[in-house]
Amino acid sequence: MTIGSQRNLGVRVGFVSETGRRSANEDYVGTCLGQSGVGNRDIVAAVADGVGGHKGGREAAELAIRCFIDAYYSLPETLGVRRRASRALEAANSWIYTQGRTDPRLSGMSCAFSSIILSRRLCHVIHIGDTRAYRLSEGRLELLTKDHIAGRGDLAHLLYRAIGFEDFARFDYATVGLRQHDRLLICSDGVHGMLADHRLQLLLSERTSPEESARALVDAALDAGSTDNMTALVLDVVDLPPADRDELTHSIATLPILDLPDTGDAIDDFTLGEILSDGRYSRLFKAIDKRQGREVVLKFPHPRVASEGSYRLAFVREAWVAARVRSLWIGEIIELPAERQTRLYSVMPLYEGETLEQRLNRSPQLSLAEGIGIATRLARAVATLHRAGIIHRDIKPDNVILLKGGGLRLVDLGVARVPLLEDFPAEDIPGTPSYMAPELFGGRPGDEFSDLYALGVTVYRMFTAAYPYGEIEPFSRPRFGKPANLARYRPDLPAWLDAVMDKALHVDPAQRYGDVIEFSHELENGATWAKPAVTSRRSLYERDPLVFWKSLSAGLVVLVVLLLAWIVKN
Repeated sequence: MTIGSQRNLGVRVGFVSETGRRSANEDYVGTCLGQSGVGNRDIVAAVADGVGGHKGGREAAELAIRCFIDAYYSLPETLGVRRRASRALEAANSWIYTQGRTDPRLSGMSCAFSSIILSRRLCHVIHIGDTRAYRLSEGRLELLTKDHIAGRGDLAHLLYRAIGFEDFARFDYATVGLRQHDRLLICSDGVHGMLADHRLQLLLSERTSPEESARALVDAALDAGSTDNMTALVLDVVDLPPADRDELTHSIATLPILDLPDTGDAIDDFTLGEILSDGRYSRLFKAIDKRQGREVVLKFPHPRVASEGSYRLAFVREAWVAARVRSLWIGEIIELPAERQTRLYSVMPLYEGETLEQRLNRSPQLSLAEGIGIATRLARAVATLHRAGIIHRDIKPDNVILLKGGGLRLVDLGVARVPLLEDFPAEDIPGTPSYMAPELFGGRPGDEFSDLYALGVTVYRMFTAAYPYGEIEPFSRPRFGKPANLARYRPDLPAWLDAVMDKALHVDPAQRYGDVIEFSHELENGATWAKPAVTSRRSLYERDPLVFWKSLSAGLVVLVVLLLAWIVKN
């Protein structure tokens, strides 16, 4: 098994080529996983099948692949994939055609040829002859090539196109969008001629390693009675580079915003279940992906925002950011093939757990240890975004998912800002007023310090269920001063926590912590060195019996003195 990568394009490759019942193997396989240190980083895989009955079939197959790959990578990337592939195949065809007519030993040398070129998020298919290329995607097998055979009677397997037949190559070219976990197959007719499509799909769907899958295909063809050479090359798409803004903007701009669906509706092979959230801008459903057999979450925009370009941009931004920041702390966006999606919505994994807001709305209150544990994990999530140059701008308990296993996901990147890049302008897409830092009400776009402030408000609410400056209504101009002490709501909380919160929630951004990691460190450090918080109001006798008896004795002495003074006076 081989792994290649083009930046974030990751591919695993495996192949098997067997002579079978023939005396010699005229098939040939070639792969190149990109050239490090140069511009051309495309991944190329190809299978060639020397035409039976002609001399030099093996030589033609090997020459075709070697010449094609060498020529492709020698051409400048600026030509584009199709032009580079076309020129490379023409070079291979010219060489083989010439050799077949100048060398009597190689007279009539030719071969069928299929190549897959993976470039960023596209699969390019170059094909001539009766080798085949397939794609298994979301459980469905798709034939990507068309056989160039006569197709009738005794001529059913007679090629009318192949490399070396003519002085110019008439080849087919096609492109399909790549999806993560796609499986690609290139095989000779010794395999596909014996195995029907449903059989190919079944063997490829077993999801063993590429080499094991290739071996299973060749063995199955041999068991089915194949008398030809048998070659199978399998590629698994492990990872994809993120889509750029133009790709996302184009795809999302073409999708309509339709009326909100209801529970039970079927959309694009998703069956909608219960409504998880129904807000001003969107409605979230639990859903079943019938193609993948998994539970997901679908977010649909409300029709009343259909004319708001900023809301469409939020979908673009969320997909763009989620694709670039892959972390155990950040929520994912599941990419769908363009041909599947018929309206605007986004797909997310269904995380087993509850939002932080849901946790705060049930008893018991979070203990000091629980709250600090959540706060430090959330700080790591925010820090992950900040290291990537991304500002979340809407940190709040509703956007924090507490997983059953103790993990955490920060979600909803629709209003995120990327200040170091110009991919997206900083439109004023508002966050949630009660969590917005004072400077945001003055028109600033938001930065690491405003995210820190929102994190501080979130932590404050975790312990108090209240807001440090009271709940802020939309479009209001709040006044900020000093946040209310935690002891006002929770007398059991330690004084050091008040000091930490005061700094995180300071009106002046320059007076806050340097970053969220410093804030997290202060929380962890305070919990380490400080005395454990008092969890209940114990009596003085329970806390310090000696002081209790001393105080009681002193009180009795005072009482006796007062009593004697009253007796003497009377």
